[in-house]
Amino acid sequence: MATSHFDQFLEQVTIAEFDTDCPLSADCLYGLYISWCLLHGLEAKPDVAFRAAMYRCGVDVHDSRLRMVGPAAADYILSSYPAAA
Repeated sequence: MATSHFDQFLEQVTIAEFDTDCPLSADCLYGLYISWCLLHGLEAKPDVAFRAAMYRCGVDVHDSRLRMVGPAAADYILSSYPAAA
């Protein structure tokens, strides 16, 4: 079975962090996805399609227990908080 770009996104920019006190929120996870798409030249799917895909991938966007990593994480942080740049 082919790996969806949502699976690739999760593999490349998230890591499971079951003991975290501050997992990625649904909005942050979607923002991270948008940054990842921009870095890979992909067109980001709408939020509703993203949330449905996360559900199919087994990710609860309301309690993701995921932490962001990699270049897309840096891009997302700098885009969200320009004063940090």
